[in-house]
Order: sequence, then C-alpha cells, then structure tokens
Amino acid sequence: MTTPFPVFRLLLAIAAGLMLTVLPSPSRAQNIVVMVNGDPITDFDIEQRTKLDQLSTQKTPSRQQVINELIDDKVKIKEGKKYGVDPSVSDINQSFDGMAQRMRITPDQLSKSLETKGVRAETLKSRMRAEMVWGSLVRGRFKEKLLVGERDVAQAVQAQTGDKLQVEGTEYKMQAIVLIVPRGSSAAFLETRKKEAESYRARVGSCEEANSLFRSTPNATIRDTVTKTTAELPEPLRKVLDDTPIGHLTAPEMTKNGIEMVVLCSRKPTMIDTPKKREVREKMYQEKYEKTQKAYLDELRKAAMIEYRNR
Repeated sequence: MTTPFPVFRLLLAIAAGLMLTVLPSPSRAQNIVVMVNGDPITDFDIEQRTKLDQLSTQKTPSRQQVINELIDDKVKIKEGKKYGVDPSVSDINQSFDGMAQRMRITPDQLSKSLETKGVRAETLKSRMRAEMVWGSLVRGRFKEKLLVGERDVAQAVQAQTGDKLQVEGTEYKMQAIVLIVPRGSSAAFLETRKKEAESYRARVGSCEEANSLFRSTPNATIRDTVTKTTAELPEPLRKVLDDTPIGHLTAPEMTKNGIEMVVLCSRKPTMIDTPKKREVREKMYQEKYEKTQKAYLDELRKAAMIEYRNR
C-alpha cells in the first residue's frame, strides 16, 4: 500500500532533481539546534535535509519545515524501536540499491550524483529509514482500522459512475526460479549458466517436476507459489505467461539475483476488479491511512521531549 512519502515518489523526484545544478555548500556546522528525546538535530542535519528536499520537490522549504521533518523522523525511529521495527543497515542499503536500479544506474553512481548536489547518500538513507519504519508501524498497529470494506467500495463506485465492479480476467499461479550467478562472475560462467537454464526448460513439464529438480539443485532456488491476476501484472509479463504452456518455464532472464525463470503452474479465467474499483479502493485506503498516521504522529510529538537550543 502507499505510504505518506513513498520511496517510488522520492525516486522520481530525485531522478528529476539530479538533472539540475545545485552548488554544494562546504558548511559542516555541527551546532545542535534541537534535542528530540535526547537525540540531537544539528545545523548540518538541517542543511542536508534542505538540499534533499530541494532536490526532490524543486522548492525551497522553510527552515522550520525542515526542522519539523527531522523531528518527525526522530520520533518515528524511536517509536519503531519500541515495537522492534528497526531496519538493519543491509535493509536500508538494499532499498537504496533498488532505487538506483530503477533509475538504471549503480548505487555508486547514485551516491556520486547526490554528492554533486551537496547531498550525502546517508542523508537519503536516513529519510528512507524513517519512512520504512513509519509505514511498517502504521500498517502493523492499525491494520484493522485501515481495512476498506468491499461494500463501501462498491457503494462508492456505484455512486460515482454506476460502472461494473468486475470484469473477466485471468488468474496465474507460478513460481520463480533463480540460478545464482555471483557478482563478478566471468562471461564464460554466465554463458554456462544460460545453457543450463535452457537445459532445465527442456526437462521441466510441471510444477511438481520443477520443485523436485530445483530444491535439490546446488546454486539454484525455487520460491513459493504466488497467485496473480491480470490486473496485478504488467502487460509484457501477461503476454509471456499467456504464451507459456502450463507446467513449463519462461525464457531465462538475467537479473541482479542471477538467471531467473518462472514455472507456470496454472492459468484460468476469473473475475477481477475493474480499474475504477481499484482506484476507489486505493483512494479510500489512502484517506484512512493519512488520517490515522497524522493522529498517531501528533500523539507521539505531544509526548516527545523536544528542546530547542539555537534557531
């Protein structure tokens, strides 16, 4: 579900912002401006977040707006630790690497691009950490409160347009298979793995055979079965699955994990929600989420020890 400041939105904003020229400031002031539950916010923190916000929104926030954002982050992180929600360095780096991949650059290139704008990679990672924690907290603690009833969605759709609620679609059951290719592997090794993948494609004729084969194959893994409908898959992948015989493997594809294929376990007609119904459900969920997370954050800020030093 969507979070208050989703990473993909930050990705798009930063991708656009990195096209602009912003001169980095040499300032490295460490004067403490605010203490939040004993945790300091410095002039340098404020300077860094200001630059990140400028990069992502193309607007210059006020100093107090930035301070409020940083206070919120401190409060969110502290609340997360209280409930055991504390992403590891590996989790944050994985999210950062994923952002770079979606921008079609390497993590090092993303870090260097940020640095040319005067923003440290750690500044972005800190923001990502706070949002990861907050999204998990809100969805975890208020799961029942955030539920959107099917009847409410149906009534809203009918009131707005009177459109149908469902249309015919397809349900796919499948399992992803990965032939592991370590980073830095030679071209010869990669070519060997590709040939192995094609050999496996010729041998597998059912999901049972795929499970038996890949659960005992070294340096290979088969993931749990997932079920997706037409509405949940991009058109190119739907076409591939529609062209794949039941029980067979899709063509090998090179990814960051290695050589990946999908074994198609079943494909059958089903009824799926219309785009309008999905749109209405998402909007209703988002409205509930925003209201809930705002009340939660207001409550935490009121209980927090916030001490201003220098402004």
